[in-house]
Amino acid sequence: MVGFSRVRAARAGRIPRGAFLLGESADVPADVAVWNRNLMNLLEMPLLFYVVSIVFFVTHQVTPRVVTLAWIYVSLRLAHSLVHVTWNRIPLRLLFYSASNFVLLSLWVRFISRVL
Repeated sequence: MVGFSRVRAARAGRIPRGAFLLGESADVPADVAVWNRNLMNLLEMPLLFYVVSIVFFVTHQVTPRVVTLAWIYVSLRLAHSLVHVTWNRIPLRLLFYSASNFVLLSLWVRFISRVL
């Protein structure tokens, strides 16, 4: 969606030439920039989710509870993204973000407690 929103805005003349040369700029409208920011959000904390998921798998520590927590995490991140790119209500976004981080923390604690 990042590319599509950028191309649409550029074709409509809403973005000045060179606005994306160094990433985002103040000239990029909020409805275009939000897609890029959402993608960045999906590459920050979720990276820790990807790592713990792989480590659970490699060490043969996957249990039904781990799978359930993983799906809860994915669902909360999806809800966060949907709120972010639609209504963008900060309290609701924060709720989903915080809840997903709590689930992520519980996955890491569960893994560390099984390894030690």
